[in-house]
Amino acid sequence: MQLPATDCQALSAPTKHYENFPVASFLCPAHLRAAVMAIYHFARTADDLADEGDATPQERLQDLQAYRQDLIAAAELTTSVSQRWPQAFEALQQAIQKYKLPTQLLHDLLDAFEQDVLKTRDGTSYTSQAELLDYCSRSANPVGRLLLHLYGVTDAQVLQLSDHICSALQLINFWQDPSLDLPRERNYFVQEDCIRFGVLPADLLACRQTPASTRLIAANAATARALLLKGAPLVRLIAGRAGWELRLVVQGGLRILDKIEALHFATLVQRPVLKWWDAPILLWRAQWM
Repeated sequence: MQLPATDCQALSAPTKHYENFPVASFLCPAHLRAAVMAIYHFARTADDLADEGDATPQERLQDLQAYRQDLIAAAELTTSVSQRWPQAFEALQQAIQKYKLPTQLLHDLLDAFEQDVLKTRDGTSYTSQAELLDYCSRSANPVGRLLLHLYGVTDAQVLQLSDHICSALQLINFWQDPSLDLPRERNYFVQEDCIRFGVLPADLLACRQTPASTRLIAANAATARALLLKGAPLVRLIAGRAGWELRLVVQGGLRILDKIEALHFATLVQRPVLKWWDAPILLWRAQWM
């Protein structure tokens, strides 16, 4: 997930995170900035519980369950906020109360984080694209829907476009990061696709860039690009500064795909990232969407 950095488990030692896309930037209306950051801090802290440090899978699942109970308590509004994760829940409880956030979307995020832990524990990957997209529907799509909720957007067609963008961005992150994910036993390459392209599981786990894996990553990148472009009309339906921020987010995803292609899809051994000099390109392209 593309989320801003926050502190992990004890909230005492900061965990650094590279992010592709802006979060609560100057383009975000000032009156919404605190709520936007509350949503991202909630998600980032949960993601860290699932992924950072040296906890066992059982400990991670227990922490996520405790985190879920704190979410339930925060949603009740009459209950005091979490003692363990106050930085995640104090602002979130205020956002829930002020904007009537649909808390099921927050629970969906926790479902995805728990699924990550279970997949890693069991050493399993996704069998089909449908299964992978189902994961994206809980790991990424809720963030877009929560942000649109803050803007008062509830139209079903608009929400579907948002889902396309969020799922695409999640997929782009997967094909950007296999050199980091696979050593941590996070495998998002679909089994059916690996069989179709003749990619050996052992080569993936060893991060060996073979002609077969190159073709697999190229196909995955093309699928992600098509999905992102399918959702891109949303930028013309969201007015004002929010629409401009969304344009930059979409262009950031497309730019990462360009960088993956420029590496000849060799992301098993290299990780493309956005640099400061990409900003003028993103701004120029955003104007013409």
